[in-house]
This record gives sequence, C-alpha cells and structure tokens, in this order.
Amino acid sequence: MATFLGIDLPTWWFAVIGAVFTGYAILDGFDLGAGAIHLLFKKEESRRIALNAIGPVWDGNEVWLVIGGGALFAGFPEVYATLLSAFYIPFMLFLMVLILRAIAIEFRSKETMLWWRQLWDIVYSISSMMIAFLLGVVLGNLIQGIPIDENFEYQGDFVQLLNPYALLTGLTTLASCTMHGSIYLVMKTEKRLYTKLSIMVSDTSRFFVVCYILQTMVTLVYFPNMSATFKAHPTLFAVPLITVLIIINTRILLEKGKYMLAFMSSAFTMASLLVTVAMNLFPKIIHSTINPAYSITIYNGASSEKSLSIILLFAAIGVPIVATYTFFVFWTFKGKVKLDESSY
Repeated sequence: MATFLGIDLPTWWFAVIGAVFTGYAILDGFDLGAGAIHLLFKKEESRRIALNAIGPVWDGNEVWLVIGGGALFAGFPEVYATLLSAFYIPFMLFLMVLILRAIAIEFRSKETMLWWRQLWDIVYSISSMMIAFLLGVVLGNLIQGIPIDENFEYQGDFVQLLNPYALLTGLTTLASCTMHGSIYLVMKTEKRLYTKLSIMVSDTSRFFVVCYILQTMVTLVYFPNMSATFKAHPTLFAVPLITVLIIINTRILLEKGKYMLAFMSSAFTMASLLVTVAMNLFPKIIHSTINPAYSITIYNGASSEKSLSIILLFAAIGVPIVATYTFFVFWTFKGKVKLDESSY
C-alpha cells in the first residue's frame, strides 16, 4: 500500500476529513450557538447586534461542511453512500433547517413589521438548535454503531436512530455550541448586552459541563468499547485527560472575564472531544452492530490508491487557501459590532 511520510493514504484521508469536520464544528459551532440563544434577547437592538456578530462569517463557516462532504465522497465513497442512506431522514431535515436558517438571516431585516421580524427570529433560533442537535444525533449513532449488513446497507429504521444515547449526544452537542456561541457574542458586544452575555456564558458553560459529565458516564457504562483504544495504548489516555483540563480551564477563564482565551479554550474543547471519538473509532468509520466484520473501515471503504493520492494533493492545496480566507475574514471584521445602514 502506498504511503506518504510513512503513513498509508487511507489513514491520511481519515485525518484530513476529521480535521475538516473539526474545523466546521468549531467555526459553525459558535454561530449555531449564537442562533440557539437568540430568542433570549428581548430587545430589537440586541437581536440585531447578535445577528450582525455572525453576519460576515456564518456563510463562510458553512463552506467547511461542503468541503467535508466532498472529501468524504472522494475519499470514502462507501461511507458516504451508507451514511446518506442510513441517515436519509435526518439529513433531509438537516438540509431543510439549514436552508431555513439562511433564509431567516437574510429575510429578517427586509421588512420593518414586528411580526415579520419575530417570525424569522423564531425560525432562525429553532433551525440553529436543530442543526446542532441533528449533527449530534448522527455522531451519537456513529459512536455506538448502526445495523449494516455485509453489503454496507442499513437494516434499521428512522426510529432506531432516535435512541436515548443519540439524543443525549445531540443535547451535548447543542450545549457545546451554545457555550461556544455565547462566548463569541460576549467578545463582539458591549454595554448592557455585554453584561447580559457575561452572565449567560456562565450558565451555558455550566449546562455543557453537566451534559459532558452525563455523556461520559453513559458512554463508559454502556459502550466500554469506546475506551478500548486507551486500554490498549495507555499513553493515549492523555487526550481525554487534556480534554477535562481544557474544560476546567474554560470555566476558569470565563470567571476571570478573559473571553478571548475562553473562546480559544472552548474551540480546543470541541476539537479534543472529536479527536477522542476518532481515536476510538479508528480504523473503523461505521461500526456494524449486526456483525463487527460488516463494519466499514478506512481500508474497505476507501477509494483507489490513485484516487486518494490525487485528491490528497488537491486537499493539500485547497484547504490552506480556504483556511487563509477564513482567517482574513475574521481579521477584517474583528472588534465590537457597530450597527449601521448596511447591518441586518
């Protein structure tokens, strides 16, 4: 098997796709979180400021989702096909609320009527929550595995996907996004809204910590296979340990009012959680609950070596360009939000 820097190509692609989806979780996570708490702002000016805080970046953040989906299709077509067939209804709901969220952001300020703006505020907030929650449901099912047969075909139904563990993972994902989003908003606001958000970030971070502890306990009790990697390689236990320390650090930074550092710490929290999941799944991507032999791994679900090598080259060129553009946009629109005639 062909390698690059001593690592085989399927492993490289597993890492690349994981990095791209992690980037999406961090970047779109904070504007989804900002949308989730949007209805908690009662004043029109506060809602406009919160909306304009994500205004320049929300659509660019979603580019990472497109890149991740394209990379998954190119690198692991069997995984792509199985995921889309197994999670057909959740993905259709996901696309629907993704479209509704974009419409709500763009349409809200087109008219001045109170009922019009309140309608789109509700659509925006609910769709933001649904996106984060549905992504968590998909992740929860991947962690515990789904019933796929020897042909990689899903043998369950939609109701099976809404199992308690998947719903808990969806709630934890939503909690992570609300913490991440509230920290971002407190960095972008001032005066009374800043004061309100200073209290809110403390509440959202506590909510996340509770969800994280519950998620960890349930995972260790009901899915001991998720700790198998750490048992086989004890040194890797450093990753979940670092995750716990980062979460504690985030809470400390919030209490001290160091919001920029807290935002970075929150981003590292999301990244380390996803890395922990990836480490325990590897080399599997989709675990079969019917028979482990039917699972899709990075090897039996990958494209040909030639395809992987070609698209890896494209990824090496394209991903840094998108990352540079993303950094440029954030740098350009840094600082507190100021409303003007061009604002939402």
